[in-house]
Amino acid sequence: MDLATVWAWAVERFPTRRAVGGPRPMTYAEWDARTARLAHALLALGVRRGDRVALVLHGGEPAASLHLAAQRIGAVATPLSPRFGPPELAHCLADAAPALVVSEPATGEATAAALGDERIRPVAHLDLAEVERRSLDQHDTAPSDPPTADDVSVMLYTSGTTGRPKGVPRTHRAEHAAAVAHLVQTGGRPGDVVLGVMPLFHTMGVRTLLATIVAGGTWVPQARFDAAEAAELIARERVTSLYLVPTMYWSLLREADPAALAGVRRLAYAGAPMAPALAERLVDAVAPEAFVNHFGSTEIYTFTIGPDVAAKPGCAGRAGMFGRVRLVDPSPGASPDDEVAPGEQGQVVVSMASPEAFAGYWLRPDATAKAVRGGWYFTGDLAVADDDGDLWVSGRVDDMINTGGENVYPDEIEAALVRCPAIADVVVVGLPDERWGQAVTAFVVPAAGVAPDEAVVAADRWGRDALPSLRRPKRVIAVDAVPRSAVGKTLRRVLVGGGYSALADSAVVPTEGHPRSDRTTEGALRSDRGTP
Repeated sequence: MDLATVWAWAVERFPTRRAVGGPRPMTYAEWDARTARLAHALLALGVRRGDRVALVLHGGEPAASLHLAAQRIGAVATPLSPRFGPPELAHCLADAAPALVVSEPATGEATAAALGDERIRPVAHLDLAEVERRSLDQHDTAPSDPPTADDVSVMLYTSGTTGRPKGVPRTHRAEHAAAVAHLVQTGGRPGDVVLGVMPLFHTMGVRTLLATIVAGGTWVPQARFDAAEAAELIARERVTSLYLVPTMYWSLLREADPAALAGVRRLAYAGAPMAPALAERLVDAVAPEAFVNHFGSTEIYTFTIGPDVAAKPGCAGRAGMFGRVRLVDPSPGASPDDEVAPGEQGQVVVSMASPEAFAGYWLRPDATAKAVRGGWYFTGDLAVADDDGDLWVSGRVDDMINTGGENVYPDEIEAALVRCPAIADVVVVGLPDERWGQAVTAFVVPAAGVAPDEAVVAADRWGRDALPSLRRPKRVIAVDAVPRSAVGKTLRRVLVGGGYSALADSAVVPTEGHPRSDRTTEGALRSDRGTP
C-alpha cells in the first residue's frame, strides 16, 4: 500500500471529519485540497518522483502538509532537524542531494550557510512562505502519477548520538506497515485525537501523523514542545492519545494541572527508557486504559512492545506484531545464531524480514554491512529476558562502563538515582580514571530549590543506600541540564567529551565516601575535558 492511496481512502471515508485541530482546523476534504495544491506547487518547482525534498522546519501543520504533498507525487520527504548547525546541515544536504530545500525564518540563515558548502551542487532554496504562496493558484485535485508501494516515501537521518547522521530511506510499504502496527500495538481507536508534537524529522513524529490518518483521527499540531501550551491543547482539543518521549511526560506532570490530562485514554512512549518512578506517577495522574512502551528505531520501526507499563514499568516486552527478535552474544562480529542462554544479557537483533524494516543506509554500504548480518539487524541495544520471555533493556553496547574490570550499564543506576527527591534529572557515564579505568560518574540536575552542593551530597548518599558497591557513582557532578537531542535521547558523548560546566562536584564537596579533594574549588568546578 502506498501512502497516496492511504490518504485518498481516508479522505473518501471521512471528508467532513476534523483532520487537523489547533488554531487552523481543517476537515479531511479541506486538508486534501491544501496538500494537493502544495503537491502541484512542488511539481511546478521541478520536483519529480524519487527526488528528495529537504524540509528544515520546526514542525506544525505546514511541515505535515508538505510531508503529505511529497507523498502524493512520489517525492521523498527528507526532514532535517532545525537544531542542526550549518556543518551538520551541510553534511546531510550533500548526502541527500535534494531537488529542493525548504526552510523557514528560524532556520533560513543556517540553511543558507550550509548550502554554501562546496560539496553541495546548486539547488533551489525557498522559504516556506514562498512555497505556500506558490501553492495558492494551483489545482486542488490529486496529482496524476501516484507512487507505488516500493517507492521511497521518506528519508530520515539518524540522530547521530555516536557519529555523523546516516540517511535511512523507508518505502511507502514500510511506512504503512509501521503505521498499522503502531495503531494495533498502542490500542489506537478510530477517531482518536492525537497531539502532534513529536518532530517530523524523527520516526515518532512521522508515525503519529500517519497512524492518525490511517485511523481517520484528528492530528493536533504543536510546532515546538512547551509543557504549559501542550497541557492547554490537550484539554481544549480533548486529546485522547499521547505518544511522547519520557522527558516530555516529566515536563507535563510538572507543569500541567492533572485535570488537563483527564481525557487522555492512551499513553505510549519511545525514544528513551522511562524510569519506573515516572511510570508510576503517570498511572496515578492519568489512569490510562492503555500504557505502552514502544521499543524500536528509525531502521525498523518496532523491535518489541511492552503492552502494560502499569503492570511492568520499564519492561520492553516481546517482539512486535510484524517482527522477530533474538538476544545474541554482544561481542563484535557475533552471528545472529549466537543466542545467549536464558537469563543472560545479549544484544537485541531484529529480523529484516519485517515489513517495517528499511533496506539499508543511503549510500553507506559499509554501515549497512556492519548493522545487517545474516538477515538480522544488530541494534546495538542490550537486554535480558525475564522468566515470562519479556525483554528488559539494560543499555547500549556503546554506553557500557568498564570499571575495575567489570561491565556496568547506566540505565539501572539512573533508574535508582532519579528517585532521589533532591534531583530533577540524572545521566550516568564512565569518565576515564587511573584506578578504575572508567569511573561511574553521575551528572545530576538539582531539584527546584535545592542548592547544587546539596544535590551532590544527597545523590551520593542515595546511591550508597540504593545501589551495590560496583554500581555506586564514584563521582557526582551537578549541572544545570542534561544534554539531550531534540527527541529526548541522552547525549552521553557530550559529557564524556567535557561539554559541561559543573555547578558542584563531589571531588570538591565533602560526602560520606568522597572527602574533599586536594584540588582547588576553582579547578574542580571548571571542566575542560570532563575527566577526574
